[in-house]
Formats: sequence, structure tokens, C-alpha cells
Amino acid sequence: MSAPLPPRQVVKLGLTGGIGSGKSTLARLLQGLGADLIDADAISRACTGIGGSAIPAIAQTFGSAFIGIDGSLDRQQMREHVFAQPDARKVLERIVHPLVGDEIRRQTAQTTSSLVLFDIPLLVESPHWRPQLDRVLVVDCLPATQIRRVVQRSGWDLPTIEAVMRSQSTREKRLACADMVVFNDVDSIDNLQHLARALANRFGL
Repeated sequence: MSAPLPPRQVVKLGLTGGIGSGKSTLARLLQGLGADLIDADAISRACTGIGGSAIPAIAQTFGSAFIGIDGSLDRQQMREHVFAQPDARKVLERIVHPLVGDEIRRQTAQTTSSLVLFDIPLLVESPHWRPQLDRVLVVDCLPATQIRRVVQRSGWDLPTIEAVMRSQSTREKRLACADMVVFNDVDSIDNLQHLARALANRFGL
């Protein structure tokens, strides 16, 4: 009888960065190179999308005015509401975060790669995540680059972008929590692909 295989060594890599940093693009590139990706934003959007598990509690707590005609969360209206009333953000998070956490745990149990990426926008803000990860990778760029990219991508006005940036951890706090940093200030997919391949090689993909 052959000897049993050694246990699979899995690296849990937390991936974070400010809005417009290119974090999600890097995550997709690494996924294409063999990493398993757990996208907290995508899970959150599913929870608040059509038929999402968070919709009944959101409607009961905030009112039906915050639910669109298709049955999903009216994101623009909720975004304006939580910026105007910061306490409302905490109420919304108490509804959504436990559901997101349950789905993340379910997906984690099904991973098969030696590198599991946790794409978590609020990794720095939440003390819950750091102890569960082996390393934290921060995708960094200059604030002016963040603003330019979000304008080009989403067409948001400057006050909205700046409000989102203020709601996130500062650049300094993100860098302080990083084990690894990718500086992505160049608007070039080729550059990001090169960085992704280097990371994949480093983690044995």
C-alpha cells in the first residue's frame, strides 16, 4: 500500500485595496492562473440582488422604498442614505455581513487550489478577517489615480467618489496592514498581468 499523501498546503491570501485600485482585476487575473477566488463584494451583491437573502430584512428595516421594482436593493438610494446618515450603514451591515460570512465559509470549504484569494474591500476596517488569513496583499495606487479610474469606469461625480474614499480605510492604514504590496498606478493590463504571473509563481501556481 502506498503512503498517504501529505495534507494539501493552502495559502489564504487576503486581497484588498481602495476603490479604483485595480484589486478586482488582479483577483480575476490570479483566478485565471489557478487561484480560487472568494469575492466578498460579489457575494454581497447577490445577497442584495433579485431574490437575495438580505432583501426581506432590508425591506422590513428600511422600508420598501429602498427596494427597486425588480426586487433588488436600490443601491443608489441606499448609498445616498448611508452617506447622509452614517448609523444607517451599521444597520445595513448587521443585516448583510452575517449572510456574506455564511456564504464565504461555504465557498471556502469547497476550494481546491493551493492559493485561495479572499477579495475583501473592508479587510482593514474589520478586525474579524486578519486572524483568518495567512497573508494580506494590498493593491495600491495614488488617490488621483483612484478618482480618474472610477470616473472613467462608473461616471460618478467627484463628491460621490470622495465620499466612498472617506468611508474606506486610509491608504496609510491599508499599507500598514500589508504583508505584500502591489503598486498599480499604471493604467496597463499588461503591467498587471506581469504582476499577477509573478505572484502566481511565488505561490506555486
